[in-house]
Amino acid sequence: MSFLNIAPNRLLSGHAAGGQEGVFVLLWIVAAVAAWWRAGALAALLLTLLLPWIAGIDATLMLHLKPPTTRIQLGAGFWVMWLAAALLLLDRLRHVSAAWRAVAWGVVVVSLIVSAWVGIFNSLALVREWRAQRGAFADALATHVTLSLVTLGIALAVGAPLGYIAWRKRRTGGALLGVLAFLQTVPSLALFALLIGPFAWLAREWPALGALGFGGTGAAPAVFALVLYALLPVVRYTAAGLDAVPGDTREAARGLGMTRGQVLLRVQLPLGWPVLLAGLRIVAVQTIGLAAVAALIGAGGLGRFVFLGIGQGATDMVLLGTLAIIALALAADLLFQGLLAMNERRA
Repeated sequence: MSFLNIAPNRLLSGHAAGGQEGVFVLLWIVAAVAAWWRAGALAALLLTLLLPWIAGIDATLMLHLKPPTTRIQLGAGFWVMWLAAALLLLDRLRHVSAAWRAVAWGVVVVSLIVSAWVGIFNSLALVREWRAQRGAFADALATHVTLSLVTLGIALAVGAPLGYIAWRKRRTGGALLGVLAFLQTVPSLALFALLIGPFAWLAREWPALGALGFGGTGAAPAVFALVLYALLPVVRYTAAGLDAVPGDTREAARGLGMTRGQVLLRVQLPLGWPVLLAGLRIVAVQTIGLAAVAALIGAGGLGRFVFLGIGQGATDMVLLGTLAIIALALAADLLFQGLLAMNERRA
């Protein structure tokens, strides 16, 4: 697999640019030896940093005296090796403290940001695509984050009470979970399409809703569909969190004179919060991924780059949207992992 590809322009596929195979073989041999001498984490960290630097420097050298339309694209070999290095680093960091893990990943993120800032990656086709689409990309990113946050807030506001009902009334809860589980089986694209008609009818019957942007396409049906997908984990984890509190604890609280509402707010919710937080973590990552499909009904977001790139045959545009969605999902996952760790430390 090629490390880098050179293409005449952003739309045409390129050919492999070889010559670096010996360097990479040497790097991995050094990493293997370092792992043998218990320095695997340091070797993986260096690999994770070196591979993008090599790609950026090589791309700059390849573009010398080339036409301005020439693009240097990251090849499959780069992505496989970089993923392998990141997984190796993740594996090695399992054996160190959380503080050192945070330091290692912080070094990776800060180093890549600084490298991008000073222009090491400017010759790569992916960065050139981002620079050409910078304004549209910023708007799409803001829209994607807004869709995800609004969905998460509505899902929590609706799903938490439904989860309490599911916990209190087992028969009703079983039927509710069955309906929500059925909705999960509906393909996202089909659900978005099915909502166009009803939402267009609502906007037509109530012009005030249409004036607010509530219509058959756009953010309204997208958020509604995303909330439907998010409700199942919120309801299920809310019920599981409430059920995780031992019955003896609830009885002791009632024995102290607490009402049912006080037991819920002061005992069950604080003790069951970690379980609900785990559910919100799943919802956040799922919503960020599904929000990409919402671009097909005019909701905007990073999915717009994915589908426009597919339509134009522009691989770099597809990668720009895809990598941004992956980065957002990883950031949300790390955020909730941090919240869970803080909650455990307090407990």
